[in-house]
Amino acid sequence: MPQDIIHTIGSTIYFVFFLLFLWARGVPRTNPGAGWWAVAMAFAFVSRLALMPFLPAVPAAPIASAIYLALNVVEKFCLVVGLIRFFEVDWPLRRFRLALVAVELWIALCFLLEVSGLVRGIGIALFNCGFLACAAWIAFANRDQIDRRLMLALAGCSALLVLHWASAYPIIEMEPSWGRNAFLLGTGLVMAQYFCLLAIVLASFQQRLLEAESRALDMAFQDQLTGLSNQRYMSALFEKALVLANRPHQLAAVLYIDIDNFKPVNDRGGHRVGDEVLKGVAARLRDATRSTDICARIGGDEFAVICTQLDQPEQAGVVAEKLLEALARPFEVEGRRYVLGASIGISLYPLHGDSLRVLLERADQAMYRIKSGGKNGYCVCEAGAEAGAA
Repeated sequence: MPQDIIHTIGSTIYFVFFLLFLWARGVPRTNPGAGWWAVAMAFAFVSRLALMPFLPAVPAAPIASAIYLALNVVEKFCLVVGLIRFFEVDWPLRRFRLALVAVELWIALCFLLEVSGLVRGIGIALFNCGFLACAAWIAFANRDQIDRRLMLALAGCSALLVLHWASAYPIIEMEPSWGRNAFLLGTGLVMAQYFCLLAIVLASFQQRLLEAESRALDMAFQDQLTGLSNQRYMSALFEKALVLANRPHQLAAVLYIDIDNFKPVNDRGGHRVGDEVLKGVAARLRDATRSTDICARIGGDEFAVICTQLDQPEQAGVVAEKLLEALARPFEVEGRRYVLGASIGISLYPLHGDSLRVLLERADQAMYRIKSGGKNGYCVCEAGAEAGAA
């Protein structure tokens, strides 16, 4: 393929990559690595433009070759700095800057002294091999942070470029006609390398979207203070609970829990202490129930538990007694002990209702009967049902 066509294709693709990385950098909260890769592509593009006026002559004029190499090494520097920024690698950049300054001085000195291409190429190859080896190592070491296949592909492309730069000048010295093929091979590897980088940036966007969606779902269905489910989540899962309860001879129970003596906690210790106590209540509710049960905070100091797969109505009372025992133990916050308790109302599906709204209302009514009768106990909503007290 003619040299001018290779440069035209390479320049066009580099410019497209520059625009894509620049666009990615403009997305809010984008990792700064994308900006460094945009700069890298800008230098790669301009370096190709520096050779265009002198094509198809091979080799190019010394001044054009010097400008090309001076810009090309900056591209490698920006590539590695972008990887360091993207993956937050704890490497000092001072040494990389000193290496860049040293190789730029080497290029200028070789041009002024008209040093042979092989001698000049050795210095360039050492610089590029070192930086590309760093890129390969960073990609391989962080292969599990983003898509593993993309990271390994990036490491592989970078490693192949190390071999390319290490062998190109000696081969060209022995076989000058290889220069055109070496340029074509290097262009292809660089394109593959930056394609992997662009795919990694897009994969990070996807990862951010999934994490944001997960956080949004947590905020929508989780009580932010206690970490329990909220009423919206409880309502969404109630249908699944009914599927379990509809198995032959099985019931579901809704326990409406109101914490006794909570107001004095806020009065004595303030809302901060009250919040800590509520977190403790939530932790004890989780510990006292099964993994298949649903624990939720309804609001304030009111909670609900949905118990599934119960064989007998009396089992709901056993769960209530277990919760009363757990909540009766003192809570210690900032060196002070707070003794609470709970009033629990119970309704059963399908005996007392076929919707969560109805079951919560009847469990709430049963809870108020306990409140009015001395607190710290449980009651089943059905009239005449057996009640217990802790």
